[in-house]
Amino acid sequence: MTLAPSLFISHGSPMFALEPGLLGPNLTAIGQSLHDIRAVLVVSPHWQTRGVRVGSSAAPETIHDFGGFPAPLYQLQYPATGAPELARDAAALLAEAGFEVTLDDHRGLDHGAWVPLRYLFAQVDVPVFQVSLPHDIDAAGALRLGQALAPLRERGVLLVGSGSLTHNLYEFRQHIRDPEYAQEFADWVSDAVVARDVDGLVDYRRRAPHAERAHPTEEHYLPLLVALGASSDADAARRIDGGMTYGVLSMDSFGFGLQDVDRHDRGAHA
Repeated sequence: MTLAPSLFISHGSPMFALEPGLLGPNLTAIGQSLHDIRAVLVVSPHWQTRGVRVGSSAAPETIHDFGGFPAPLYQLQYPATGAPELARDAAALLAEAGFEVTLDDHRGLDHGAWVPLRYLFAQVDVPVFQVSLPHDIDAAGALRLGQALAPLRERGVLLVGSGSLTHNLYEFRQHIRDPEYAQEFADWVSDAVVARDVDGLVDYRRRAPHAERAHPTEEHYLPLLVALGASSDADAARRIDGGMTYGVLSMDSFGFGLQDVDRHDRGAHA
């Protein structure tokens, strides 16, 4: 079994499901390059809980956890099967690492999971399960969460932290378009990821330019640290070009341990 990679994917607005932009084709190319993937584990900021919950449904429903968008968005389905056995294994690893863990056999897939997976695995032929993000977790805790889940990669589980590289919804809703600051933050993160500056990425609120403006709250940044924690020094880090949507939401994403693929962002990685 080839070691499965870990990914951080910026899922941006729910409209990403209908508007692939730059990132959609890049995710499709990556998905087509992956082999022997047994399941996908997704950590999304749209499932925050007390302690950690692990989705163990055999047939998770598609959750449309958003409002005010065009009707076609609510008609989309991502009917992936679940992975109850692997969910139990994930729960055991998390418990061993000291997390409070509960299995949840009712929870479906929120848009942080199914929207990017529409591009990554468009054929819906890989089982999917989610692990929640504890509502009180900090950056160091998110890194530790990823470290606890890392052994699943040896079993062919693709680990995906789904968030957004920048996520100032106030500016998005007020139609404030200031891509310069957002790009400065995104570039700083990209440089830190490629350099594997783990300490800097954990301490980003003090070290990164415009960190609090890019992330007034942390939940959409923390999945990056989950993906980073699930990786190792041996994993080459790659920036996956996503561009800047709505003048404020960076869609740039990162892969750890990816094999080289013919994709739109060639040359944008170490």
